[in-house]
Amino acid sequence: MIELIQFSWSPFCIVARRLLEFSGAKFKTTNIPSSDRSLVWKLTKEKYYAVPVIKDGAKVVFESGDDTQDVAKYLDAKLKLGLFPPAREGEQFLLWRYFEHEVEAVGFKLNDVYFEEFVPKADQLPFLRHKERKFGRGCIDQWRAQKKNLLGELEQKLQPCEQMLAHSEFLLGERPLFVDFNLFGMIENFLFSGHYALPKSLPNLREWHRCMKTIRIAR
Repeated sequence: MIELIQFSWSPFCIVARRLLEFSGAKFKTTNIPSSDRSLVWKLTKEKYYAVPVIKDGAKVVFESGDDTQDVAKYLDAKLKLGLFPPAREGEQFLLWRYFEHEVEAVGFKLNDVYFEEFVPKADQLPFLRHKERKFGRGCIDQWRAQKKNLLGELEQKLQPCEQMLAHSEFLLGERPLFVDFNLFGMIENFLFSGHYALPKSLPNLREWHRCMKTIRIAR
């Protein structure tokens, strides 16, 4: 059985988890503390410490670079999902980079202002320390104060997706491809705390999101 090593609010783990749900395959999840990556370090033979990681029997899969999709492509091939058609390779590469660099960069800040509600208490100090080492002291307080502006920025960054979905059911046509799941993961991370909803100004995206939450592959 495929095992997904994750922490549940990670946008990248959400992508992998949704792919597994979409496939209908049996799988299990193992949640690790965001502050303790020792299991990942062990499984990857001290080559990697981030999530998600897939363990499939003796096979362990993780990302080999900053802009790779090794986990998704492994699941795609293993489960025969057809999410990476060669004719769409360039478009998908451009889109997932935009989603992971532009959309995620705003969405995670909005979610993190509520970290005390979803990060276990024992992990809150390491979580805060990690954020402040990366983004500066008081960063979460700053994001909390900037929440209105950040929401406006996220809405603006999602406008191209709204325009694309005005002409097709999914981002690149009438069936979902990897980029649909990728964007879904970034949005679900933004929504994870339960304090937000997608803007009403994005009706096509809202309908697409409802579909992406439940869609399963037709075998």
